[in-house]
Parts: sequence; C-alpha cells; structure tokens
Amino acid sequence: MVTFLPFPGYRPALRGGEKISERISPPYDVIGDAYLKELQSDPHNVTRLTLMPDAGKRYRNARQELDQWISEGYLKQDTNSFYLYEQTFDDNGTRRVRTGLVGILRTEPYENGSVIPHEETFSKVKEDRLNLLRDMETHLESIFGIFEGLSDALGRRIADEARLVYRFVDGDGVEHRFHRIADAEICSAITEELKGQRMLIADGHHRYETALNYSLENPGDERKGFVLATLVAGDDKGLVIWPTHRLVRAESISEKNAIAKMSERMTMQEATADEMQRSLGDWEMGLVFRSGRCFLARYDGGDDPLWNLDTYVAQELILKGIYKYDDGKATVSYDAELPSVMEKMTAKEYDLAIVLNDPSLKAIWDLSMIGRRMPKKTTYFFPKIWSGWVFYSMH
Repeated sequence: MVTFLPFPGYRPALRGGEKISERISPPYDVIGDAYLKELQSDPHNVTRLTLMPDAGKRYRNARQELDQWISEGYLKQDTNSFYLYEQTFDDNGTRRVRTGLVGILRTEPYENGSVIPHEETFSKVKEDRLNLLRDMETHLESIFGIFEGLSDALGRRIADEARLVYRFVDGDGVEHRFHRIADAEICSAITEELKGQRMLIADGHHRYETALNYSLENPGDERKGFVLATLVAGDDKGLVIWPTHRLVRAESISEKNAIAKMSERMTMQEATADEMQRSLGDWEMGLVFRSGRCFLARYDGGDDPLWNLDTYVAQELILKGIYKYDDGKATVSYDAELPSVMEKMTAKEYDLAIVLNDPSLKAIWDLSMIGRRMPKKTTYFFPKIWSGWVFYSMH
C-alpha cells in the first residue's frame, strides 16, 4: 500500500526583487563544476546545502546554513499541503506538459511490493547522501515516481484548487510551474486514491534507498519514515523516457577484433550514419566506431526477458564480454542526446558509441514487477525534477 501524504513544507520566501531562479537547481548529480559555481554564487541556492564545498565539514555546515535561512526568513513554512509541479517542454518537435504531485511518501522495503525499483544503484552515492541526511534531518530533493493515476473527478478538483507560487524557464527552454494545494478535503482524497496503488521509482533510486536506510536508523520517529516525492501518472502525456547511450574508451582490443567478436554473437548490418539513425527502431541498437564505421545490431535473447533489453545486452555482451570494462580495461560515459553522441564520435573522442532506442514504459513495468532490475542508466526521464521548490523537514 502506497502512503502519500501532504506535509508542512518549507519553501523559498523571495525578497527584495529576488527570483526563484536564484533558489533552485537541477538534481545534484547532473550539475557540472562550472554550472555549480554559477548556482552557488546566489547565497540561498539549494546547492549550497546539497553540494556544499569543504567536504571535511560539509554536512555540519550545511545544517547550520539551512537553520539560518529559516531563522532569517528566507524560507517560510506552509500548513499541510500537496504541490502540483508542471513542466512544459519540447520533445523532438512536440510540445508536452508533464504534471507531478509533490508530497511525502512512506519508505518501505522493496519486498513489500508497494514501491518498485527498476535500476541498480551505486553504494558509494548512497553513503554520501545518508551522511548528509543524518545531519540535515531534512529532505532537500525529491525522488520521481510513476503511479497508476487519479480519477478524472479528482484531477479536475486539483486543477481548480492549485495556486501558482513559482514560475521559471530554464536554459533548455523547459517551463517550470509550481503550485500549492492546501484544501484539506482534496489532500485527503489524493492520499486515499493512492492507497491501493503501487509506485515505480523513475528517478532517485539512491535517494529512496538512502531515505529507507535513514528510517530504519530512526524506528521510533514517524516523521523520518518518509521521503520527499514527485509522482506522475503512468498515462500522463508528458511522461517521456529517453535512452542513455554508451560511450566507450578502450585500449585493450582493436576495432577490427571488437567487430569480429560482436559478429559472432549478434546479427549485424553495416550502414551509413544516417541509415543507422533512420533504421534504429527496427534493430536493438546502433554501433558507431572511432573509424566512422556504423552498424545496426540485434541479439536473440531467448527466454530470459533481460536479454531482450538493449542496455542489458550492451552491458553483458559488449561492455563486459568484449571490452572487459568491469576489469578496468575500459571506461564508459553516458549521453542521453543522440546529436551530442554523433558529434563526439565525429571528433573521434571515443572508440565506440552504443546507440539505444527509447525505453518502453511497459517493458520497465513488466521487468520491475517480476523483480528484475535494469542496468544503471537504462532510462533518462526528461525533463529532470528540479530541486529547491520545497523542503521536507523532519525535526
């Protein structure tokens, strides 16, 4: 059973001509060094909490800064509320709007069957986030989940009640609109309709698992059993999933030998770069080599559903099986934008690009429901859920 509740969120109190852009940021794990420096030039930007410099004192200092923001009135606390988060964006020429509900989600083990993961995670990242959470006692960033959906009647009530509090257009042209929903009856109805549903973690597996571990450390504190969450209905027309392409650097095997080994295990057809991109949907993946040679490829996976997943084939057969990246003989980078991938390969920055198709939400659900986790970076949900709109304090 999913427990999704309203909460008395702390959110930015803008003063003296201040703009919401000065307070918010993309998730901490997608911010480059130059952009981070720009964000942290604003004295009350959320990254000054999530990515505070000076690692030795980082967590303690971040807590002191958060407490100071509250005491000086830079954050204000609402009464119990849900929040409506709309993102309007361009998806390869199509204008879409994705709508999420922001509240707090009770954490529980995956074995219970209510909260479902779909990707593997990195333990080092979880350790870092857990240390931050212990000191902050506040959820600063939201996980992103997918649920079945709400009734049309409740959806209309939410749209009528939601009050716009912030609007912002980011550098990618995505318009963010953040609303508050304070009506107690509507909030209760949202909680009630989600009770019988399951929630798939779309983005934020590390944050969810960190929050679960934190709740297990604090079994007597009800407030610490929840995580900040943005939930989007599975049939939302703005729910877009992009692939995350793989870029490989390796010196352990020649291009000729790599192609020969792939041909032994996969059906491959050589193509021009344009042909590869046009025909990709009819194949499992595209392969672009440093020399400029391009191939379309597929693998007959057999009965195990994971072997019908392109990222799993890429990981097990190519990255591990041929390039031995798990033995440290290759490095792998990730890029969700195909034009960017092709530019890098034209510039001969990598030995191989593995170009993947858009992931299917049904395939994600089906694998997750039978307890199978996809490789890391299988999906890229666009746009990202930005941070800093609202915090969930547990103290």
